[in-house]
Amino acid sequence: MDTQRSLAGRVAVVTGASRGIGHAVAVALAEAGARVCVTARDPEGVRGSVDALRALGAEATGLAGSVADPAHLREVTERAMDAFGRLDIVVNNAATNQPYGPLMEADPDDWREAFTVNVEAALRLVQYAWRAWMSEHGGAVVNVCTEGAAHVGRNLGAYCTSKAALLHLTQQLAGELGPLVRVNSVSPGLVRTEMARFVWERAGESVAAGLPLGRIGRPEDVASAVRWLVSDEASWVTGTDLLVDGGTRVRAASPGGAAHAVHRPGSYHLPGA
Repeated sequence: MDTQRSLAGRVAVVTGASRGIGHAVAVALAEAGARVCVTARDPEGVRGSVDALRALGAEATGLAGSVADPAHLREVTERAMDAFGRLDIVVNNAATNQPYGPLMEADPDDWREAFTVNVEAALRLVQYAWRAWMSEHGGAVVNVCTEGAAHVGRNLGAYCTSKAALLHLTQQLAGELGPLVRVNSVSPGLVRTEMARFVWERAGESVAAGLPLGRIGRPEDVASAVRWLVSDEASWVTGTDLLVDGGTRVRAASPGGAAHAVHRPGSYHLPGA
């Protein structure tokens, strides 16, 4: 398949697309021929993302707002349908890692916000896309989770618990929406994004030394996986979680590999938005 045109004629909505993984995903889909509707909280960031996509020659539009607001998700769906007349791909990337800290100190309202942004928003956007287009024409959904959802770790209890719920939601939706709609997830390890900057600036080298592939991730690494999952090349793949983590769960076996740096559950797993 020609990757450059593998998504020609399709329309995608990408959340959290003003920077990091979300922006890289929007670019990857646009380069594969998709028309893209992006959203994020920062209006300037959304405008910048749309301009970058158009500079690539892609058709693009965007709308600023919070995925925690159901009305915004409805408006994003309507924007895609009004601009392009269809909606084939949904990428739920927007996320929050708050409240950060021990769960016994977590404010219940902040806990609910984590689930609203990381889980409920994904469900709502898929519901809107289903009703607007996918229930009759099909499509593909990718939820961006985290390798850390498999671990119990320090200070990321709300984030990792909500992402574990998103993993189950992915499987549940795959079971309910097939065969028309395929639903999968990607789980990045440590990726060089702004949200994870305080981790990779402090511990990036030690983490990289413990990985079989010898480096931490780039947003483009995750974007390539998403592009494949929504393409026809993955037409028999649904309900699965694709780890994009440089081999975090394997350990580096080379003599110079600092394997201990890889297995510190919860010490660095963060969203890549």
